[in-house]
Amino acid sequence: MNHFTFTTATKERAKARIALIGPTGSGKTYTALLTATGLGGRIALVDTEHGSAAKYADEFAFDTLPLTVFRPTTLVDVLAVAAHDGYDVMIIDSLSHFWSGAGGMLEQVDDAAKRVGGGGNFAGWKEARPQERAMIDALLAYPGHLIVTMRTKTEYVVESDERGRKVPRKVGLKPEQREGIEYEFDIVGDLDQENTLVISKSRAKPLSGAVFHKPGPEFAEAVFNWLDAGKPARSVPDYVTAATAPDATPDELRTLYEQVRRNNLLGAAVLDGDGETQTLGELIVRHGTAARNRTAQDGTPEAGTEQRKKGEEP
Repeated sequence: MNHFTFTTATKERAKARIALIGPTGSGKTYTALLTATGLGGRIALVDTEHGSAAKYADEFAFDTLPLTVFRPTTLVDVLAVAAHDGYDVMIIDSLSHFWSGAGGMLEQVDDAAKRVGGGGNFAGWKEARPQERAMIDALLAYPGHLIVTMRTKTEYVVESDERGRKVPRKVGLKPEQREGIEYEFDIVGDLDQENTLVISKSRAKPLSGAVFHKPGPEFAEAVFNWLDAGKPARSVPDYVTAATAPDATPDELRTLYEQVRRNNLLGAAVLDGDGETQTLGELIVRHGTAARNRTAQDGTPEAGTEQRKKGEEP
């Protein structure tokens, strides 16, 4: 028998999930920092560009973490630490490095294919894909605002200027990331060499199709107003506190797991008591197991036995 239950949809306050895409020199880092500042709070930035973001430290207040190796698992660990430290806005500048940079997904696939020995890239993708999924889940479940930048491959097109002369113009193509990555975000903006931001995808109606010439605080304000229009929602830290409560019962933790699943937060990267990275889902399951063991030791019959027999978590 199936145990699916539909509930009434309600809009809750949410955190920004923004992707800024553009060629080199289009102002992705600056726009990300300007937007993050407008959203408010403490800002953390993962710098994959040899510390280049620090050049804006005289204009924006933020903490930075330079990386030189870009394994997907590394980013999950970084997100867990940032969440634990309470950063309100997380910037990944850029996410493209975790695709094509040193240790990125393409390198992970090549290494996996060599280890497997047969099946070529297909076998490599099969082994490496869970790392990518864990990284995307951790990004989207980050408890603060998230802004990622992505590079586009560039090419030149020849156009006529106002005098009718043929002049080359640099344009961006698809982002350097896996196909369809932009669909994971609520707001996607394309930047050109003139630092014009065109919103190519938006779940926020007021921003759909909007164009910002040299985007300023008005972009962040529009995003914030859309995010804030809803009822308060529980955050990842709230769920962690509930999961680690010493008196939490197995039934309470099972209900908590279902709430987290419904809010697509099972993949949120958090730190356990030893400072090791795990997902929020794993944390709840671990504490659920401990709660069941306590119940068994106390000699008290545990409620929900039939649910466990059917394989439900935790």
